[in-house]
Amino acid sequence: MSAAARPDAATDVGGPAQPLLSVRGLTRHFPLKGGWIGRPAGVVRAVDGIDFAVHKGETLGVVGESGCGKSTTARLLMHLIAPDAGDIVFDGCVVGSRDLPLRQFRRQVQMVFQDSYSSLNPRLTIEDSIAFAPQVHGVPYREAVERARDLLARVGLEPRRFAERYPHELSGGQRQRVNIARALALQPRLIILDEAVSALDKSVEAQVLNLLLDLKDAFGLTYVFISHDLHVVRYVSDRVMVMYLGEVAEIGPSEAIFAAPRHPYTQALLASMPTLDPDRRTEQAPLAGDPPNPINPPPGCRFHTRCAAAEAVCREKVPARPASEHAVACLMHEAGSGHSRSIPIQAAR
Repeated sequence: MSAAARPDAATDVGGPAQPLLSVRGLTRHFPLKGGWIGRPAGVVRAVDGIDFAVHKGETLGVVGESGCGKSTTARLLMHLIAPDAGDIVFDGCVVGSRDLPLRQFRRQVQMVFQDSYSSLNPRLTIEDSIAFAPQVHGVPYREAVERARDLLARVGLEPRRFAERYPHELSGGQRQRVNIARALALQPRLIILDEAVSALDKSVEAQVLNLLLDLKDAFGLTYVFISHDLHVVRYVSDRVMVMYLGEVAEIGPSEAIFAAPRHPYTQALLASMPTLDPDRRTEQAPLAGDPPNPINPPPGCRFHTRCAAAEAVCREKVPARPASEHAVACLMHEAGSGHSRSIPIQAAR
């Protein structure tokens, strides 16, 4: 096993059946300034009590409109910002507890950001940028440099050509490859990719996506892949989680989501996907209006203000959180919810 290879199977504490990452009730509200005597004028409900799991060895795609809470969720998972409520459990251990301190957690979970340039220190060479984190975690300098050079080769950058260069001397695609190598330098088990390919042109994007898939197989990685590009998400993901206004609207296997979406919001998202087929042109906007204000979201189902199937009950009753393999937070799919299109409780049994 090379110096860049991930730790052996002994790190798999809970066995293959246990989710690598479990999230329960994750919440983050951002206070607004302007209230009386230091009190906030309100809060932005960026992430509002979401539940989901990431299985070992899979890629979970996360999609939704801008402002739905995708990137905030990623930063909460990394503890770059502290959650207001909820638990994050990594391989059976609560993150931040005595069993799994943050320092140990961050050795096993890394993140690749959208902006490849601002993610790198402009004063460090590429080699030093990759070797920095291993040194912080106690790896000797020479071993860290050897690991950095090995990873540069793995991501398609010849070490003799690129190791001594600085970030401004590289293209966007090359810098993103460096960021991927840097994320791998601590031999993580989970990598969070937050719009990691959205700033690249399509030819480079395809190369980086194929690189990510190759690295996933080579190092036994698990991905959380956040993107607004549904075509890319379908290509790389095993399961997909759809977010709307800080909540999970639908979650399930990728092919099931794309072949038979259940939530009206998911259906609208998929209907908006660009296509080169002239027989499948979108002649009418599948969804009208902007998302409601996250400072004061609507009562009941948060999507009811834009949903063509909304009824009076949708304005009053909050749908149950998704809790099964292919689950949806919609009253039409909740037995006995009161929606005219929901199934009876007897039929559900």
